[in-house]
Amino acid sequence: MIEIILHQKIELKGYTLIEGFPGAGLVGPMAASYMIEKLGMKSIGHIESDLFPPIAAVHGGEPMHTARLYADTKNKLVVVLSEFTIPQHVIYQLAGELLSFVRKNGIGKIVSIGGMPSQNPTATAYVIASPSELTKDAAKAGLKPVNEGVIAGVSALLITGAKEFNIPTIDVLVEVNPLIMDPKYAEVAISGLSKLLDIKIDTAELETEAKEVEARVREMLKKAKESHEHYDKSPEEAGPPAVA
Repeated sequence: MIEIILHQKIELKGYTLIEGFPGAGLVGPMAASYMIEKLGMKSIGHIESDLFPPIAAVHGGEPMHTARLYADTKNKLVVVLSEFTIPQHVIYQLAGELLSFVRKNGIGKIVSIGGMPSQNPTATAYVIASPSELTKDAAKAGLKPVNEGVIAGVSALLITGAKEFNIPTIDVLVEVNPLIMDPKYAEVAISGLSKLLDIKIDTAELETEAKEVEARVREMLKKAKESHEHYDKSPEEAGPPAVA
């Protein structure tokens, strides 16, 4: 079971949902976390599931869920991010729950942020969008349309699923070297997103902060992997879970 739990009553009609789950280059969580900080977004909820790894994030001494939602009432944005890689067997259920959440709350648009593996990354933001009018608008804003290719994961299911309900959906993609986590990737994504949504986000401090986010997410991914391995063992083999 997967459930999106809001901690407070909030009107999200007409908002844009921004999805920043971990993927190539960790572009999604780096960009999403930086946006949350710079726009002063408030925590409004979390995603809960017995299919998620049994871990909690600890930031500033405070334990919190590893999949969370934040909102910015000024710009009408709701950001959902995760500090662990979404397990393959959970992707369909999670995408379905997010689509239900979008429809139930009258959210007007979905935007996913991700990376595209490349041997020679360029500082170009690419876009895949539905309906086609959004692609044209993105091109005018300086993003390069992707005419042929494949997308995967939660973002792929969101863009195809949302199309069935006529919900505008955009994937902002950045070329990345999968072996190198570079804050510049997040800067390119945020710059493209700012143009698309007509919001101002100062990226002057992104390099320093993105490195901190990257280190945190890497550690969470490591702990999630260890947790999976620990709980996959029998009780006799596993022993007590490790903590840091």
